[in-house]
Amino acid sequence: MSNPIRRIAISTGGGDAPGLNAVIRAVVIAASNRGWETYGIREGFNGILFPERFPDGGVFRLTRDRVRGIGHLGGTILGTTNKGNPLHFPMKMADGTVKDVDRTDEILECFARKELDALISIGGDGSLTIAHALFQKGLRVVGVPKTIDNDLDKTYTTFGFDTAVGFATECLDRLHSTAESHQRVFVVEMMGRYAGWIALNSGISGSAHAILIPEIPFDLDKVAAKIRARDQVGRMYSLVVVAEGAQPAHGHRSVLEQAEVGHAERLGGIGEWVARELQERTGKEARVVVLGHLLRGGSPTSFDRLAALRFGTAAVRALEEGQNGIMVALALAGVNYVPLEEVAGRMKAVPLDCDTLQTGRDLGIAFGD
Repeated sequence: MSNPIRRIAISTGGGDAPGLNAVIRAVVIAASNRGWETYGIREGFNGILFPERFPDGGVFRLTRDRVRGIGHLGGTILGTTNKGNPLHFPMKMADGTVKDVDRTDEILECFARKELDALISIGGDGSLTIAHALFQKGLRVVGVPKTIDNDLDKTYTTFGFDTAVGFATECLDRLHSTAESHQRVFVVEMMGRYAGWIALNSGISGSAHAILIPEIPFDLDKVAAKIRARDQVGRMYSLVVVAEGAQPAHGHRSVLEQAEVGHAERLGGIGEWVARELQERTGKEARVVVLGHLLRGGSPTSFDRLAALRFGTAAVRALEEGQNGIMVALALAGVNYVPLEEVAGRMKAVPLDCDTLQTGRDLGIAFGD
């Protein structure tokens, strides 16, 4: 039998996503209704590892008043970071070298010192991997999946994805008119490091003519052929959507900055390369639009708000039921619990036989294969 819950903590890690504040609000209210106190950890686990950076000491009380009116806001009131993984934290040694250090024991010590009974970790693959490690060391943990990329395994969808797809679709809608007016090719680069869910869904919804995703190595000659075919029937413009992690069949991903200890590599530049190559192959003027972090911002859609509220309340229920070392997940039939070990380090790619991809092919969209 698990010890009774009195105090819980929340952390938000990795990139921000529309709906994070709705999850926080849901957790605080659901916990308060059970007589529990909730505490927020600043910027992932930086509030614990670097308390001197924060006027409130890095770990602070979250009351119902503190979360009133935040459900519709983008971002996270806790702050977040995608740097400094406490499992592999870059520390400068006395000899000037940088060593990879495990600082998770400091997190456990803080929980014990502040008498925090459990952690609700809201994050993507990296954050949930950290959560799993903390669970293995004895901390009571429940994970909440968070990524606009929708690439976390074992959950039907994640909050933020619908908002990102909706905004990307609106951008494509706007680009149709300017592309057609100037008879140009527009290459629209958007997020999607290893999975092309945003590019695929927004590209089809926004009537793109070609979509390039990480799951399908592409041949630009085939994309150029699609553009020329449109020209031949009087459709003198084209929209090409490309996920940042897409790569040519005989090439590699476009990397802006190589990975360092504790940091992921930064992708980018694929849109510029695709536009340049298509301009050479077709003779048409090509322009690039990089949506980038615009996809992370703004108010969450009603779908994402509801999903976030369901995730947050489910996480509190899971703790009340004595669950530990699990992630709350959305299934078509409702919310279920998945062991963190089945989620950590795993990714949900676009299946090559999925209905959405087949829909695009039936509509005549080119995928470069």
